[in-house]
Amino acid sequence: MPPLPTIELFVFGALPSRDWRAALDDTGFDWQPTPGVEALRAALRRSGDGVCGVLLDLRDIHDATLLQELIGELAAPRVRSLCVQRGDATGRPLLFELALRYCVDNLVEPVAPEVLRLALDSLHRRLRLLGVARAQREAPAQLDEMVGASASMQRLFTQIEKVAAADVPVFVAGETGVGKELAARAIHRLSTRRHKPFVAINCGAIPPHLLQSELFGYEKGAFTGASQRKIGRIESAAGGTLLLDEIGDLPLDAQVGLLRFLQEGRIERLGGTTSVQVDARVISATHVDLEHAQRDGSFRSDLYHRLCVVEIDVPPLRARDDDIERLARHALERHARDAPRRIAGFTDDALRAMRAHGWPGNVRELINRVRRAMVMCEGEHISAADLGLAALADAAPPARSLDEVRDLAIRRAIALALERNQRTVVRAAGELGVSRATLYRLMERHGIANREI
Repeated sequence: MPPLPTIELFVFGALPSRDWRAALDDTGFDWQPTPGVEALRAALRRSGDGVCGVLLDLRDIHDATLLQELIGELAAPRVRSLCVQRGDATGRPLLFELALRYCVDNLVEPVAPEVLRLALDSLHRRLRLLGVARAQREAPAQLDEMVGASASMQRLFTQIEKVAAADVPVFVAGETGVGKELAARAIHRLSTRRHKPFVAINCGAIPPHLLQSELFGYEKGAFTGASQRKIGRIESAAGGTLLLDEIGDLPLDAQVGLLRFLQEGRIERLGGTTSVQVDARVISATHVDLEHAQRDGSFRSDLYHRLCVVEIDVPPLRARDDDIERLARHALERHARDAPRRIAGFTDDALRAMRAHGWPGNVRELINRVRRAMVMCEGEHISAADLGLAALADAAPPARSLDEVRDLAIRRAIALALERNQRTVVRAAGELGVSRATLYRLMERHGIANREI
């Protein structure tokens, strides 16, 4: 087993007795007392993302609110707990839930030092195995806040590292929900401008009549209601990085002012008579095809060439099959506190369904489905039904022959087309290039029931 950092253990409750301290000292833990919930919460926060253990002394804990707060702190998948209680907990619902769902072992008073030592050794071994699994799964797969070990994401990480070192305008392309802003933030944080502001503007979210003043600011008296000078978004990014998100939605009149800024590095506030020098790196992003937008006259070609000195493309989730499970587990861990109970992971049918789904909303859709499933899930594992993907749960069983491979491909194509078209057969048939009657026959042949439509 590869070496790991010392695993932390937080001892909640009464201060350990001399016998307990001896047992704790004999384990491989780096342990420390955390007598209250706030102390435990602070300790868990300081421990970062590493695995850690909690020894819960619940013998004298009767406060229901305190127990509920403890459940919230112990829900993270990186935490494993061991509890000591007094008597039978079945008559105390919260204590019973905490012990049953969040603790790997439950010791009932009196607890001999040797029993405690054996339980702690078992907890330590579990955490070491969990730490190894997490390290193997996650170590090479993250850049800044971006997660992915697939070949396409590794290429993207390499591109980001290269363009971050070159202080030139960058254009980030990609479908809605793939993480274009995360890519832009990663470029900023890896650049020499990382200690200066990162200012993001969604060009499609600002009303057109306010866009000029939001971008460039205005002087006092520039228009009715302009009672004082306002610094625009571009100027507020001075020294740092300016992200122009959804640049394809920028109106033509605003494109003119932006072009001047890119050419000269200067802006003019509305109502002003002098220009202002602004040094800011520009990163732009959009899901719009800007080459098509140039042809139809909705986007200026000279602005496009100023923005697109270097272009990087964030791949869609459907091109990142190897990352789907990793991203789902990352979302599960990140939002563990939102769930009413600890969620241990995903069922096999959920993993199959996630691999079969087309993910039109990309990473954003995956995160939203996982978060919803965490709230609605009634067990310890999220199922395909919890994710809203029950129709795809058996879309990809193992194949043993070429005929099975062909049948599985047809079944998956039908399932994905139905999912993308809200299970409307007419639209799915049009997408697949077959008649509605043909699609019905294929659905019957491949066992896709009418209830799935």
